Amino acid sequence: MSAAEEPVKEPKTPWLLQVLGPGLITGASDDDPSGIATYSQAGAQFGYATAWTLVVTYPLMCGIQEISGIIGRVTGWGIAGNLVRHQPGALVKLLVGLMILANVCNLGADLGAMGSALTLLIGGPSGLYVIGFAALSILLEVFLRYARYANVLKWLTLSLLAYVGSVLVVGVSWSEVGLAIVWPKIEPTADYATIVVAVLGTTISPYLFFWQAGLEVEEQQEEEEIKPLRIAPGQAPGALRRIKWDTIVGMGLSNLIALCIMITTAATLHAHGVKDIQSASQAAEALKPIAGEFAFALFACGIIGTGLLALPSLAGSAAYALGEAARWPVGLDQRPRRAKAFYGAIMLATGIGAAMNFIGIDPIKALIWSAVLNGVAAVPIMAMVVRMATRTGIMGGFTISRALAINGWVGTGFMTVAVLVMFATMFAD
Repeated sequence: MSAAEEPVKEPKTPWLLQVLGPGLITGASDDDPSGIATYSQAGAQFGYATAWTLVVTYPLMCGIQEISGIIGRVTGWGIAGNLVRHQPGALVKLLVGLMILANVCNLGADLGAMGSALTLLIGGPSGLYVIGFAALSILLEVFLRYARYANVLKWLTLSLLAYVGSVLVVGVSWSEVGLAIVWPKIEPTADYATIVVAVLGTTISPYLFFWQAGLEVEEQQEEEEIKPLRIAPGQAPGALRRIKWDTIVGMGLSNLIALCIMITTAATLHAHGVKDIQSASQAAEALKPIAGEFAFALFACGIIGTGLLALPSLAGSAAYALGEAARWPVGLDQRPRRAKAFYGAIMLATGIGAAMNFIGIDPIKALIWSAVLNGVAAVPIMAMVVRMATRTGIMGGFTISRALAINGWVGTGFMTVAVLVMFATMFAD
C-alpha cells in the first residue's frame, strides 16, 4: 500500500482527550510565574488599560501556534531543525541564542517565584525550595517516559483554575473591563509601550513555537504508527483537525487565565494604589490584605502549579532548539544515554536558572526585559516560520492555507509595529 493510500488510524482514546494535547500544554505553560508577574504588573500599573492586548492577540496567537504545530507534524522536525536546514547558519544561531537567553532568565524567575510562593504558604527557606523544584523538574524530564510525563502536564493545567477562582472572589467592575477592552485607553508613554510589548512577548513567545512543534515531533517518536505527514499523508485529515482544535482550546485557556490575572490585580492592587509589582509572589502577597486569605492562597498555589508546568517547557524548548540546530539526537522519549547532550542542555538551563537566585543576579529584574526580548526576537522568527510553512520544498503538499498564512503575517506585522512603537517612545522620553 502506498503512503497516499495509508488509512487514518482509529483513535485509541476519546476525541476530546486527543484534542487536548500539545496545544493545551503549550498554552497552559505560557501562564508561567514570569508571565503571571508580567500580567500582574500590567494590571497593577495600568488597571484594565492593557486588557485589550489579550483579546487582540488571541487569534494571532492561535495562528502562529497552529502553524508551528503543523510544521512539526508535517516534516517530523521542530522549528530549529527546519531553520537549520533552510536558513543561513549565522542567523539561526543568533535567533536560537536569543531564545535560549530569554528562556534561562524565565527559568530563574519562575524558580524564584515558586520558592517564594511556597515560603509564603508554609514558611521555610525559599532557596531550598528553588533547588528542590529544579531537581524535581530535571528528574521528571530525564527519567519519566514522555507519554506519562505529558499526562502529568495535562493534569497540572488544572492549577490554572486558581486564577479563575481569584477573579471571582474579588470585586470587579465588569462594565469597566468591557469598556477597556472595546475602547482601550492607550497611553503614549514608554512605560505603557514597554508593558504592552512585554505582554505580547509573553503571550506570543518564541519558546512556545519551538515547544509546540517539538511536542508534535515527540508524539511521532512515541507512537510507531504516527509518521510525518509528508511520509504518511493519509493521516493528515485527523492530524490537522486535531492540531487546529487543540490550539484553539489551549490558547483560549492561556489568554483567559492571563486576563483573569490582569483583572484580579487591576481590581485590587491598582485600585488601592499598589502599582509596582516585581514578581508573581509579591503580587500574591500584596493581595492578602486587600482581597483576603482565600484569594492570596489561590494565587500562591497557582504560581507553584503553573511553574511545574512551565519549567519543562522552558528547559525543553531551549534543549530542542539547541539540539536541532546542532543536529543532536533530541526528544524526551530518547534514552538519556543516547541523547546525553540534549538532556545535558535541559539540566544546564535549569541549573543556571536556579543559580541566578543565589549568585547575585536578580532574575526578577530581568523578567520584564526577558519578555521584551521575546517580543523583539519573535518578529524574525515568526516571519521565518510563516515563510517555511508556505514553501512546498519544506511542506510538500501540506503548505498552510492562505487564510492561515495571512493570520501569520498579520501577527508578525502586529508584533513589529508594537516593537517599533516601544523603541520610538523610549527615544522620545
